[in-house]
Amino acid sequence: MRKTRAARRRGILKERLDPPRTLMENHAASPQESDWLVNYFNYFTEIEEHFQLVRGTSLFLLSPLDWALIESWKNSGVPLEAVLRGIDAAFEKWRGRKVKTQMVNSLAFCAQAVLAEAQVMAGSERPAARREAAAPFSQDELRDYLRRNAAALGHGYEEIAAALERLAAEVEQHLSDLEELERRLTVLEEKAIATARTRLSEEALLESRRELDRQLRPYRGKMTAEQLAMIEKQYLERHLLEKSGLPRLSLFYLR
Repeated sequence: MRKTRAARRRGILKERLDPPRTLMENHAASPQESDWLVNYFNYFTEIEEHFQLVRGTSLFLLSPLDWALIESWKNSGVPLEAVLRGIDAAFEKWRGRKVKTQMVNSLAFCAQAVLAEAQVMAGSERPAARREAAAPFSQDELRDYLRRNAAALGHGYEEIAAALERLAAEVEQHLSDLEELERRLTVLEEKAIATARTRLSEEALLESRRELDRQLRPYRGKMTAEQLAMIEKQYLERHLLEKSGLPRLSLFYLR
């Protein structure tokens, strides 16, 4: 009989909570999960689903703060495996408490454990050669994504829209080097953020900062200054783009 999806996921969780010794050895010996492509496009989804699974509530939605934290991990080069193990370790510690005052309602609760796992993996991994991996989407999908984002940019963003159209016209070339394409899209998104910041009122920017402080307050003591700075940057930039009605340009959002 075919296993149900829930059963398969329980099996995956068991492996992650009690990984065999060879897991770290295999991870260390592999070319960093095909280095870029294999993990890159599953990063957000894997973390979201694993957090929901370990928490035991599949319908739980991550907050804007959670998404900003994931993006800060991604931008810092924290391996996906380190995040998953950090989540496991944080929940294991929480479940071991005699008194549980409240449910874990944010990924920020796992920030310290994720950082610890990332440091362990950084010390155990060996450099390895890159290996090729197929692109996770087709040429047409990538072209449509770039053109949709160009069309979504309004007045004042014409230069960025034109750059996206040029990338779409050269999509076959860029499909062979998605890492370089992501760098270009990051530069364009940063330009869009800079423009949007000049257009929003001081009060709107201040309100975003207030909301960030409110959400971060319970977790400030659990994060380093560097972690806080990165998550604050990601949160405020995401909020700024949302308030301005601008699309995210990163390939992460090609779903």
